[in-house]
Amino acid sequence: MIETALLEALKGGEWCSGVEIARRTGVSRTAVWKKIEALRLQGYAIEAVAGRGYRLLGGPDRLLPSEIAPHLRARRFGAEIVHRATVDSTNLLAAELARDGAMEGTAVVAEAQSAGRGRLGRTWASPSNLNLYLSVILRPAVGPMAVTPLSLVAAVAVAEAILATTGLRSGIKWPNDVLLGERKVAGILTEMDAEADRVRHVILGIGVNLNATSRDFPTELRRKASSLRIATRRRVDRARFAATLLDELERHYDRFVQGGFRALRDVYEAYHCLPGRHVRVEGRRGPRGTARGVDDAGALLVETPDGVVAVTAGEVSLHGNYRG
Repeated sequence: MIETALLEALKGGEWCSGVEIARRTGVSRTAVWKKIEALRLQGYAIEAVAGRGYRLLGGPDRLLPSEIAPHLRARRFGAEIVHRATVDSTNLLAAELARDGAMEGTAVVAEAQSAGRGRLGRTWASPSNLNLYLSVILRPAVGPMAVTPLSLVAAVAVAEAILATTGLRSGIKWPNDVLLGERKVAGILTEMDAEADRVRHVILGIGVNLNATSRDFPTELRRKASSLRIATRRRVDRARFAATLLDELERHYDRFVQGGFRALRDVYEAYHCLPGRHVRVEGRRGPRGTARGVDDAGALLVETPDGVVAVTAGEVSLHGNYRG
């Protein structure tokens, strides 16, 4: 991408001539000037002085591909990034792109969602220019029944990205809610398009509260939700976090495809905050008992008076204090 190469040439705020930029990017000086103007329209502050060239004074806090790409180490995840200022749902747009043949690892990011969605039909609060709303197209070579643990794999990737960028150790509430303390900072929604024996694609949707403050959440969520900014009292570089998350997703997804959830069970359990806790699985026949971790398929193991039950789906209520 020419914009990324151009910004890389201007990195550090030093002067760089048009001739040098043209050499590094492989385009003409006229094309360089046009790209400079396009970047200015996106919010980049670029100074130009005759005889000295150009220098970058600052950039926008936006999830533009040109902002994410310089931090990205993953080879497939994020190789193609589709950015929107506003979208109804990144998952819906990603699904449309997947049906049109978009390659695995294509990422959709948005500054805001007008109809963000969470698990169990819930909405996902999506204020503008504060958080990360990301969907990734996956095409795993596994059967439909093997896809379920992907949401747990994604939770591990989120927890690892939070640790890498902030030093905070989060907890995962089965199956895939990521918590700081007892407040939710990230949620995951997976949606699959499949035939009886073949997965066409999976859309992995992830929302992470990065720079939202308490007043940015709906009133009913302020005691339940948090953000990395609230926890650290510092703003998070959203583009850098997005790149780190894509890196972690690719790494853990590849392990999952090669070895199943069993290959990730130990790292999931290291973040899992339910073991040893008394839990209740919502629903008329949902078991109550003590959580004992997860099995090799990602099911929650609940010890009840009648024995250990493997829970494959449902909403879990916590009882007692989070052990963090």
